[in-house]
Amino acid sequence: MLAALGAKTAGGLMLRPEREELERAYRILRNIYYALRHSGVEFRLLDDEPYSGALLYELGFEDDFAEYAREVYRYFKERDVKEVITVDPHTHYVLERVYPTYVDGFDISVVSYLDLLDAGKIRVKISGFAIHDSCLYARFLGRYERVRQLLAAGGPVENPYITGKETAGCCGGPVESIVPNLAAKIAFSRAQKLATLSRTVVSACPICLANLSRTGIVEVKDVAEVVEL
Repeated sequence: MLAALGAKTAGGLMLRPEREELERAYRILRNIYYALRHSGVEFRLLDDEPYSGALLYELGFEDDFAEYAREVYRYFKERDVKEVITVDPHTHYVLERVYPTYVDGFDISVVSYLDLLDAGKIRVKISGFAIHDSCLYARFLGRYERVRQLLAAGGPVENPYITGKETAGCCGGPVESIVPNLAAKIAFSRAQKLATLSRTVVSACPICLANLSRTGIVEVKDVAEVVEL
């Protein structure tokens, strides 16, 4: 089962993206779908996939999240889901690290699509770009090196103070729902630093992509837009 990203809502807290943004999100998902198929991964899609509830958890609605997580787990079990392939860091983190804390007996395996791609077959379509890491992927989910392995053929431009595992800055996205002005300032500062390396930035997080793109300083692409098998 492939966990969706993009156009989901959580209790009215998220606004529906513009049509162009939706179409881009769907293209990214299709790219991931075909990359997995070409890597020999067998999976299926649910007709009506539930949102993970990550935003409820990140905003501190603990009781609502706990109830919602139990419903999602029940939904998965009714459809005999044993493993979930995630395509974004927030969904992965909440399913792998948080659900087991709130859902008794949670026994679904959680795998990132990044780990399933055949790195030996990957071609990187651009070069000379900078990498912006998701804080979750880099510091909490152990995918910092994996992202670089997948993008190595493109010759990413690195600087330990800007793109280092422990020193890279946040995109500002996590606080956007609460303090949008602060999120914008953080994104602007981060984009300025990345631009000293390259005006083209690659990220593996849809929130990072959206928040940094709004600055107009750098062009941000998703990993799935720049690799192909």
